[in-house]
Amino acid sequence: MKEIILIKVGEIALKGLNRRNFEDVLIKNIKHRIHDLGKFSVTVAQSTIYIEPLSDDIDLDDVCERVSQVFGIVAFSRALVCEKDMDDLLTKAPEYLYDELMGAKTFKVESKRSDKKFPLKSPEISATMGGKLLEHFPHLKVDVKNPEITVTVEVRDFGAYIRCKTLRGQGGIPVGTGGNAAILISGGIDSPVAAYMMSKRGIRLTAIHFASPPYTSDRAHLKVEKLLKLVSRYSGSINMYTVPFTKIQEAIRDKCPQELFTIIMRRLMMHISEIVAKQNDCTALITGESLGQVASQTIHAMACTDEATSMLVFRPLIGMDKEEIIQISRRIGTFETSIEPYEDCCTVFTPKHPRTRPVLKFVKLAEDEAELYSLVKDAVNNVKFTIINP
Repeated sequence: MKEIILIKVGEIALKGLNRRNFEDVLIKNIKHRIHDLGKFSVTVAQSTIYIEPLSDDIDLDDVCERVSQVFGIVAFSRALVCEKDMDDLLTKAPEYLYDELMGAKTFKVESKRSDKKFPLKSPEISATMGGKLLEHFPHLKVDVKNPEITVTVEVRDFGAYIRCKTLRGQGGIPVGTGGNAAILISGGIDSPVAAYMMSKRGIRLTAIHFASPPYTSDRAHLKVEKLLKLVSRYSGSINMYTVPFTKIQEAIRDKCPQELFTIIMRRLMMHISEIVAKQNDCTALITGESLGQVASQTIHAMACTDEATSMLVFRPLIGMDKEEIIQISRRIGTFETSIEPYEDCCTVFTPKHPRTRPVLKFVKLAEDEAELYSLVKDAVNNVKFTIINP
């Protein structure tokens, strides 16, 4: 029996004249994610994408796992390919659905007939198929309101399909349709979630990480690479830039008021990130900040931080509680890595009593007196580049 995967595209179907562009990018992303699993034909018709294996030795379970991580897909199903003939549908359905229906007590049949030339209408297809399945599985009862199993028969212009389970996709829109942005990633819980959420809205990610050896270790850097690798399962490949931040942090420690350490550090990070982002054709920065979570994330502190850059700054977690962020991190598989106990530069030289309502003119005065921006060029010139692949 020949199986394919049927994919529902969700909000892409609502796009106007550029809908085809979104579909083309999604197909390209799907092909890239499954290319090492075998040869496939990936096509689109009637708001559905079809993935057809071109050999019999392909494991569709592996394909489904990859497809479930691609943004732009709302739902997908494995489906049996049949002739557009009712006898063929009735012959193949009991064998194909055997495992699912033997373990169920109730079921119903839904039918979708987009090919109006097919001799039976949708209700007639459902009734005929339901009767055939009851013959083969007499223990079943029909429940049209709350069935354990829903069998769907689709008769389309160029084929007929039987499917049973519908699996949820990630939703969103295809990566690459929303532009390029740089995520400031520390190694904590928040920034990988922020990266995931913006990638879900079509953003192609570049990652910027600040390292401060010997205060931060190689293991901390490897932890960030591991987090990005987990995120890349959804976003695709990520270019990572590691900025040497030790000299700047030491200068902040030695020359700036302690209560301003955090806000000045954040401003320097934003300034450097803007330079690196522009060098990589990014038009926005992304942070994992959540309003009021820590001293540097008050409304006054973030206003002060934003002044250090002219770029648009996305903060997808801004209105979320920590527990909400943790739930997403668990779902996407980054939580356990995020809580590994390695220092990152955000926790180096943390002041005991950071200023939660910093005044911009005093912050800039402290920066000028410490001559911090003279160290930026050296940091940018010594950035380390790494490609993170899924």
